[in-house]
Amino acid sequence: MQPSIQEMFEQAQRHQQAGRLAAAQTLLRQILEQAPNHADALHLLGVVLFQSDRAEEAVELIRRAIETDPSRGDFHSNYGLVLADRGRAQEAIAAFREAVRLRPDLVQAWSNLAVVLDSAAQREEAIAAYREALRLQPQATDLCFSLGLALGNTGRWEEAAAAYQRVLDLKPNSAAAAYNLGYALRELKRLDQAVAAYRQALAIQPDFPDASNNLAIALQDTGRLQEAVGVYRELLQRHPDFVWAHGNLLFLLNYMPQDDPQAVLQEHRKWNQRHARPLAGEIQPHPNDRDPQRRLRIGYVSPNFCKHCQSLFTIPLLSNHDRGRFEIYCYADVPQPDEITQRLRGYVDVWRSTVGQSDAQIAQMVREDRIDLLVDLTMHGPGGRPLLFARKPAPVQVIGLAYPGTTGLETMDYRLSDPYHDPPENDAHYVEKTIRLPETYWCFDPLTPEPAVNALPALAAGHFTFGCLNNFWKINDRTLEMWAKVLAVMPGSHLVLLAPQGAARQRVLEKLGVDAARIEFVKNQPRPKYLEVYHRIDLGLDPFPYNGHTTSLDAMWMGVPVVSLCGRTAASRAGLSQASNLGLADQLVGHTPEQYVHLAVKWAGDLPRLSELRQSLRDRMQKSPLMDAPRFTRHVEAAYRQMWRTWCQGNG
Repeated sequence: MQPSIQEMFEQAQRHQQAGRLAAAQTLLRQILEQAPNHADALHLLGVVLFQSDRAEEAVELIRRAIETDPSRGDFHSNYGLVLADRGRAQEAIAAFREAVRLRPDLVQAWSNLAVVLDSAAQREEAIAAYREALRLQPQATDLCFSLGLALGNTGRWEEAAAAYQRVLDLKPNSAAAAYNLGYALRELKRLDQAVAAYRQALAIQPDFPDASNNLAIALQDTGRLQEAVGVYRELLQRHPDFVWAHGNLLFLLNYMPQDDPQAVLQEHRKWNQRHARPLAGEIQPHPNDRDPQRRLRIGYVSPNFCKHCQSLFTIPLLSNHDRGRFEIYCYADVPQPDEITQRLRGYVDVWRSTVGQSDAQIAQMVREDRIDLLVDLTMHGPGGRPLLFARKPAPVQVIGLAYPGTTGLETMDYRLSDPYHDPPENDAHYVEKTIRLPETYWCFDPLTPEPAVNALPALAAGHFTFGCLNNFWKINDRTLEMWAKVLAVMPGSHLVLLAPQGAARQRVLEKLGVDAARIEFVKNQPRPKYLEVYHRIDLGLDPFPYNGHTTSLDAMWMGVPVVSLCGRTAASRAGLSQASNLGLADQLVGHTPEQYVHLAVKWAGDLPRLSELRQSLRDRMQKSPLMDAPRFTRHVEAAYRQMWRTWCQGNG
């Protein structure tokens, strides 16, 4: 007896559900021979073809099903799914919207709508769709996780953290949720909780490289550098090719209190051998014209051509280049350009966005641009591109305006410094050849005259206030021991310190051993508010061995001199460099911890002298090499020209 169409359709459904797609397709085609407008058969055949990787045919069949019966929400939902697969996002969104209009309880349609909206960067609508899907299916951890991702993409970290916590409440063994919770908490500056979340992720999934890497970063943020180094080393034992974790370790080693440049250099050489040297086969001959006097193409590579502290140094340089002698290119990894980005673009000849580009692709871009000298502004810092420079896309490669150290790269030719940062004996700390600018490694533009310098706070406050607003990574036990001695000699004095909330602040109080009322902790703030904090500080105390760089220049711009301890590494000689360029080295720089403490106490005991310096310090900066941008740029250009001549002579 011939089965009915309904019986054939039900049999086709069973085949499809069991994965017997060919059998289902045969039956459905037989049905459509008898009933060409059978909406359910058209729809199911479209689904079967989609599952068989025949999406174009599926689109047409499901469209015909909808024409036959436009009231079916499930038809519209699957139509949206197939359209989304074909990259037709806006049509898919329209199909999903129609599906949920017809079937408001259709969870899968809400979920798919959210996914496509999210991928189309329609974030707020995506979040609303995820929330509706979760209202219908509250236990759906996958939806809750995706909601957390969408919330994070809009910077709504508090809500994102709540979403990931909800996943963990429902599914305690979700390492991915714990990892993402840690990320959200770190963005919220709840660092102790972030550390705990990363540890939870690793307890669930011990071999989770990204969680280990982020745990180390969170530990750094809380000042627990030795623990962070231990996490990195353990991670790299298991995953020696995890290049970014290894680079993060290199960056961190510059901050360690041991002040051992040879140990730092050795680790950089290991990084080069493992990660950079294997790329040597990609290095190509450089056909650049070896004319030593011609106009040179200079390329700058950075992710920080935006509202970032590095712009305080790139703006003075880029805005003063002699464009007749140098053609300036920028390779900018800036996903969200801002007004500083636009300003910088106006100073250069060619602007290349490298967002989403691989190191190999950027290297090809640099070669095609025939760049003569390529400048690395980031090194192993966040967003750096050391493996771009490992491919040697330009004949001359140089470090500038990043942090004082080495890349470890055999393909990096030079590094810029100054005589104070790097005496000749420091040359052994680097793989690159050090080129000393005659005066200063920095040229600073605060980008704002506001706020104005105020009167010495101690004159009205009734007590003296020391301060340090450096990144908390720099505040190690050695530094805190020196500060404790300063505070002990000055019993009524206070200290203003930038530090994350939680255990980090408690550690500071324990190490300083003073009444908590004498310590004022502040948090990261937008630049105008941050600069206003200096209105409460009489004298800056530099950390060691990584002195303040931008922070010290900011302090002095606000009239706050900074007492510094000079060490062996370039990072520990920044205070010497800056003070020397201000003619204040003998008054602000100690060469032993005892001298450091003595200088701080001496300034604190002479308020008239300190008040006079406060009122004159901004003017002194403006008249110094630290803010003479044309003069600084000529020195940099002379260095570039000498590097180029060396290459032209065949010695590069």
